[in-house]
Amino acid sequence: MVVEVSFAFSILLLFLGFIAGIINTLAGGGSNLTIPALIVLGLPADVANATNRVGVLMQSVSGVAGFRHHNKLDTSQLIPILIPTIIGGLLGATAVTWLPEAWIKPALLGTMLLMATIILLKPQTVMPDAGTEVKKVTETPMSWLGLGIAGFYGGFVQAGVGFVLLAALCGTLRYDLVRGNALKVVCALAFTAVSMVVFIADDLILWLPGILLAIGSMFGAWIAVKMAIKANPNTLRWFLFVMTLIGCISAYFS
Repeated sequence: MVVEVSFAFSILLLFLGFIAGIINTLAGGGSNLTIPALIVLGLPADVANATNRVGVLMQSVSGVAGFRHHNKLDTSQLIPILIPTIIGGLLGATAVTWLPEAWIKPALLGTMLLMATIILLKPQTVMPDAGTEVKKVTETPMSWLGLGIAGFYGGFVQAGVGFVLLAALCGTLRYDLVRGNALKVVCALAFTAVSMVVFIADDLILWLPGILLAIGSMFGAWIAVKMAIKANPNTLRWFLFVMTLIGCISAYFS
């Protein structure tokens, strides 16, 4: 499939990639901007979903590098965190080729509404304060389930997966938002890389719009890391809450 990308649309993809890189690194839901833009460009939903992963992959690389640079990436539990995430991502990317597309919207909307409700009524459940004792993955079965579901959802459809990952990392393992976001970006990098193998094999990725998104996303993610490090925790919580509500609205009207 060949799609002609005008100069104006190229600039738009760079800009949207930049904004999505910031949003995805700090919270989640940036793909609610980029996937519709790719569909407007003329890509079918499955191709837009796959092409969008190029930007997500590169923003994740940039975000991981940024968090490591600021010593905010806890690698002590990285392997047990990544195992269920990668398995879920592989299953989700495979499932997207045969599960009905009509399932995507209810899954996204349900995820957003659940997160918004929890953040509003009981924020400490998914957003513990800095210094809270972190639980081990091997001692928390719910974290395996949550990370597996997040991986599956991320492999299936990227939009909104950051919220699911934060619920698993901060809600079950009790990471604070900064360290939770750092690990979330690592998880996103892992299952995105796995899912891209599936999408490349099925020839679903259009590289030019994907690379344009990736360039903008990398810059956005790098800036977002600096914002996350310096921001007040309450500011991050409100940003997460607002982005969750926006995700709900986007899922409902998409």
